[in-house]
Amino acid sequence: MNYAAKARLSIFVDGNNMFYAQQKNGWFFDPRRVLEYFRQEETGSLLVNAFWYTGLKDPQDQRGFRDALISLGYTVRTKILKEYYDDNSGRYSQKANLDIEIVIDMFNTVDQYNRVILFSGDGDFERAIELLRSKNTHITVVSTEGMIARELRNATDRYIDLNDIRKFIEKMDY
Repeated sequence: MNYAAKARLSIFVDGNNMFYAQQKNGWFFDPRRVLEYFRQEETGSLLVNAFWYTGLKDPQDQRGFRDALISLGYTVRTKILKEYYDDNSGRYSQKANLDIEIVIDMFNTVDQYNRVILFSGDGDFERAIELLRSKNTHITVVSTEGMIARELRNATDRYIDLNDIRKFIEKMDY
């Protein structure tokens, strides 16, 4: 088999964005099943990278989950959550914006893949997606209705709603 011609796939999961999408849908996906699904769905593709990005309350936060992700083959990137005050609501919220880390990893590894699966609905990725597509990279965005920015959906080659692949990736109680 000619491996040079084989499709090479990278997966990027915006963990915080996906947490809220899953919460909105009322079900959660299993990171292991995500890898299995896209290995099968992208028949003939070689999975070269899988990245997971998440914000943490403190360095020990989500330790077990992060260790499990690493054992599945994900490269895990983290950032400590920052607290923000919202003048409109009068509430504090926490946020760890990892968009730049995702884009850096996308472009730092661009020579390794020609297909991307991006789990995010964040419109901030529009320009990065356009640039990757100009390099003949096929981009699939996975998100959920009401949580995907129109700009991102329009910039991508393919959009998959989480609910459409639920039976393949949902976390099961074993």
